[in-house]
Parts: sequence; structure tokens; C-alpha cells
Amino acid sequence: MNLTRTAYGTWSGGRYMQFGEKLEEDRYLECIRLAYESGVRTFVSADVYGHGQADAALAEALSAYPRESYCLVGTIGHDFYEGARSGAGGYPRFTDPGLRKPAAYGDYLRMACEKSLLNSRTDHFDLLLLHNPDELGYTQEGVWKAMAALKEEGMVQRLGVAPGPANGFVLDLICSFERFGELIEWAMIIINPLEPWPGQFVLPAAREHGVEILTRVVDYGGLFQGDVKPGHEFKPGDHRSYRPEGWVEEGHERILEMEPIIRRHGLSLLHFACLWNLSQEPVKSVVPTFIQEGGADARPIEDKIREFGTLPEVVLSAEEIEEVRVAGDNTGCMPLKGASYRHERSERADEWPMRSELTEIADRYGVIAEW
Repeated sequence: MNLTRTAYGTWSGGRYMQFGEKLEEDRYLECIRLAYESGVRTFVSADVYGHGQADAALAEALSAYPRESYCLVGTIGHDFYEGARSGAGGYPRFTDPGLRKPAAYGDYLRMACEKSLLNSRTDHFDLLLLHNPDELGYTQEGVWKAMAALKEEGMVQRLGVAPGPANGFVLDLICSFERFGELIEWAMIIINPLEPWPGQFVLPAAREHGVEILTRVVDYGGLFQGDVKPGHEFKPGDHRSYRPEGWVEEGHERILEMEPIIRRHGLSLLHFACLWNLSQEPVKSVVPTFIQEGGADARPIEDKIREFGTLPEVVLSAEEIEEVRVAGDNTGCMPLKGASYRHERSERADEWPMRSELTEIADRYGVIAEW
């Protein structure tokens, strides 16, 4: 089964990533079931979330439904088996030279895939994503040969890549399309009406290479779910508390510029954000982060999931897409991860020096190589 328009991620609900309130286990599982009952048929997890606990929770929540009735997306690449966590940087990628040599990539990926499948109570993933790769993950043929072997063995039906966890990686991603495009069928990127940059540059390259796009953070930290208002206070440790001061207020000001289009189509904020993404080829699926905000006036997370399940069949025009992009333009709002002229050597798993082949890609796709 291929991915559907609407997808649900196990990072929703605050149990495995710090967004809003942490749901109790029973409610967390019920939210997954509610997504299914509301019409969502694609579910995305990652082995690193809770060291397999998210995979297991998803399997438990969906245990009453036929496996062939939903698309299951697995994500592997963070080595929490042998690697040590480095604060906010997370676990090292399995390609870290301090952990293993290229000849061992295949053994690691098979092991990680098998364990994730076991936790997920299934014999195959419909799509397996390479999770937040480092420079070697984007560039080494051995990585993608090992991923292809998993597909050949029937453990996965499709292959893809999920850059992150921060924004950027555009040139690295396009380069991987050009090198390994015959293997990469999906890519998961960040893009939404308030963050068109830099993800907008990936779309033409993905179209050219036949790569379909799954978009995350479509809700822009909850603003498009309707209950993060100006002055909203985030709990200590909430991932959104590290954004620049005033981002909520400025976001709402920009949404006001989009109101004529939202009203023209009679859309809720969440539907609008999802449909703006889906109106752009080759975006085929959207996966918001569903958040239970704190406070007595917070909207129940269940209402947001039900709303998502009623996503209408609306396609915005090219003119409307561009009008929204201009209103939400965030070009240059942050230093981007991946290849950059800021670095003379690779010191972190998500930052490395610029390469000449990437500047050539930047010229061809109209990307500012200096980031």
C-alpha cells in the first residue's frame, strides 16, 4: 500500500517528542485509533522514538485492524544500540566512522529494520525512510545498496529519505536524488505556508527524479491547529520554546494576509495548510504534529485529529499557491543544516562543509549556495 494524502506520526501526543502535554498511554493509543477511524490510512514511526516503544505502541493501537488496510512507514538510522546520545544532537548516525566501517552498513541496517519490524508486529514496511542521515548517508553508495537489499529481501516495499531533524539539507537531498534516484521513491521534508523556504527548492528536483514528497511540520508548531495564539506560553523543554521570540505573533500576522484565500475556499486553518502543501507537485501526503496544548481552554487533541480526517478535495491554483508563498516567505530566517560554507570540516552529524558538486546543483536549481 502506498502512502495516502493524510498520515499520522507517532511523535504526536507528546510521549516521544516534547510538544505540549504528554498524553497518558491509553489516550495516546486511542488517538492513533481515532486517526484510523477518521479515515487516516498512513502511519509513520521511527525506531529511535522511545528505543522501539513508539513502534510497539503503534502496533498495539492498530492491532485490531487488518495490516493490509493501512500503509506503515518505518524510519531507521539513529544508532541508539551502540552510540551514545549527544544532548540535543541526539544519537550518532549508524554511518559514524567511530561506530563502524562501510562494510558493516548492511549488517546494521538489516538488524535495525528487523528489530523495528518485530516491534511493529509486521513482516514488512510499506516505506522505509533513512532517518536524518549525515553526509555519508547522503553520499555513500554502500548505504543505498544496503537499503536496496532490504527491499530485495521483501522487508520493505519502498525506500526513501527523511532529512532533519532541523531544516535545510536541500542541496544534499537533491544530490542524493541525482546519485540514487532509481532507489529513492519518497522524501519527507518540512514545508508549510509559513515555512516555504528552503523546502520549496526540493520540489522541482523531486518532480524531475520521480520522487514523491511527504511533508511534516505542516501545522507550523500548532499555529494551524487554531489554539496557539499570540502570547501563548510553552512549557519548559517544549521544542517550540527554542524558536525565536515573537514567532507566534509574526506567524499570525502573516496568516491574516492569507485569509482571503482561506475564506474563498471555506477552509479551517489546518485544512488550508495541508491543502497548500498537497496542491504542489509532487507532494502526495501530509503528516502534522498533533499537540495537546496546556490550559483549561486548550482544544482537545481528538478534535484536531477528527478535523484532519475530513480533509476536503480542494486544489489551490498556481496563483493562490504563490500568493501564500509570498505572504509566508521565511527566506534566510535561520542558519540551515547540511552542507554550508560555515564549516571547514564535519564536526556534527547534521553539518558539514560545502562541496563543489553542491554549488553546481545550487546554480542549476536557483538555490543560493551561500545559504
